[in-house]
Amino acid sequence: MAGNSFGKLFKLTTFGESHGTAIGGIIDGCPAGIQLDFEAIQNEMNRRKPGQSKIVTQRKEPDTVEFYSGIFEGQTTGTPIGFVIHNTNQKSKDYSHIKDVYRPSHADYTYDKKYGIRDYRGGGRSSARETACRVVAGAIAKQCINEININAFTSSVGDIFVEKPYQDLDFSMIESNMIRCPDEVAAEKMITKVQEVKKQGDTIGGTITCVIQNVPAGLGEPVFDKLHAELGKAMLSINAVKGFEYGSGFCGAKMLGSSHNDKFKEDGSTQTNLSGGVQGGISNGMDIYFRVAFKPVATTLQKQETINSKGETVEMQGKGRHDPCVVPRAVPIVEAMAALVIADYMLLRRQETKDR
Repeated sequence: MAGNSFGKLFKLTTFGESHGTAIGGIIDGCPAGIQLDFEAIQNEMNRRKPGQSKIVTQRKEPDTVEFYSGIFEGQTTGTPIGFVIHNTNQKSKDYSHIKDVYRPSHADYTYDKKYGIRDYRGGGRSSARETACRVVAGAIAKQCINEININAFTSSVGDIFVEKPYQDLDFSMIESNMIRCPDEVAAEKMITKVQEVKKQGDTIGGTITCVIQNVPAGLGEPVFDKLHAELGKAMLSINAVKGFEYGSGFCGAKMLGSSHNDKFKEDGSTQTNLSGGVQGGISNGMDIYFRVAFKPVATTLQKQETINSKGETVEMQGKGRHDPCVVPRAVPIVEAMAALVIADYMLLRRQETKDR
């Protein structure tokens, strides 16, 4: 299986399955001398872990990270950082009924066709449990670029949206509710919606908005390694993501150039920021902001018609512990992937500066 690594200079490789002994990763390229805040790393893990509220999967995992290399006396050494997160609460029997059945819109079918074998226990490698490794790496990346602020939040669930622009929101309120929405009125409606959907045995999607502030101008490589393209790749690699837009996004397609253009101020900043902080694939020093769309979870507790490995039509019903909406737990994952991208480009920038 290829495609288990992400990044160029700050690089993460992950391993493990949802119901295996453990999941983990290796971070290569992390600079030496970073004094790590392990409590901050664990806090990020706690934001992603299952069982944290009544509107997420009730699988109980402590998600405690064990570091095996690359750290000495609390500081990074510049060598590969190896870590594992042990799986402690697997209930593999919950998946025995889909051993030979493909869940609609899940990776079951495509994994079987590509590899000729699949780990049906929780989806194996295709499970969102793999993203815990990304959160570890993202938490370390954040500490490598601590001058840059990265904040993500739930901006919609179903047809319930945060109507305010992000500039009018208080990011300190993101963790004040279980849906991770800084708009209290919208948050209450979203939580109620998820609870209703959960009672019906169904699932629902939503969006996450991410804002990256204090990014210096000049990050990104023209043509194929544009900054926004790498952010898009990072977000689209997250389980259940179906869309990515930055700046004005698809709304910009409705506008005239005279209205869409960001007029410059004398200091190089702009009066508006419809460009989303990126122009020509390179950061311009303004806030980078983007939105990520998540589909409803494929496994529902309602009966669905599908096919089995013999191509026969059968009826199936999901069992076990599943998120009715992945969005609240995906917020730290979005932040982590954004941090990996920015850290990578910051290291590249330092390298370019040295070469001049």
